[in-house]
Amino acid sequence: MMDELELLKKDWQKKDDKHPKLTFDEIYKMIWKKSSSIVKWIFYISIIEFVFWAVINTVFTDAESLNTMKMMHIYEINMALTIINYAVLLFFIYKFYSNYKKISVTDSSRKLMKTILDVKRTVTQYVWFNIGIFIVYLIIGLYGNLKYGPNSEKILEAASQAGNETVFWILVFGAFLLAATLVLLLIWGFYKLLYGLLLRKLRENYGELRKLEV
Repeated sequence: MMDELELLKKDWQKKDDKHPKLTFDEIYKMIWKKSSSIVKWIFYISIIEFVFWAVINTVFTDAESLNTMKMMHIYEINMALTIINYAVLLFFIYKFYSNYKKISVTDSSRKLMKTILDVKRTVTQYVWFNIGIFIVYLIIGLYGNLKYGPNSEKILEAASQAGNETVFWILVFGAFLLAATLVLLLIWGFYKLLYGLLLRKLRENYGELRKLEV
């Protein structure tokens, strides 16, 4: 179904005098309104996501899990990484809010186009940061389990008895990479679904603004 902006564009392009003509400003205001709403939703979703993961982390971080991390000698680095993670996520939320405030007072199509590009760039950086931090958590967890985990001695003994230690470790890390890749694809799909539709609409708005500028 054709949306409201498409209808306005068709009306604006009509040459028939029987139809009211829409001005450039009217079309621009419609695009601005839609873009502002999208950026606002990106800001809201980032807050909801931050609160959701903070609650999940709090619920599943108990005394037993903390002792396990200490036993695997990854407690300090995990805590430091968590603090960095929250600090960076709060910075991104601030950026989303800043982009929303910026787009709310935009008064020209060129400024709106620049703000849309800034929003797309910020969301892309946000998604890649989340994927990157997850990879770091996985690597730290793997290191702790292999070297200090409850089954580390059994794993090392199995490696020495495998006949070819190199092949054994290649298989171990291959299995880890496969599992990590599957999880990362799920995370990427989650963000693609969560933010992809909003970014696609922003790209469409950017394209319409470029047409109006010609």
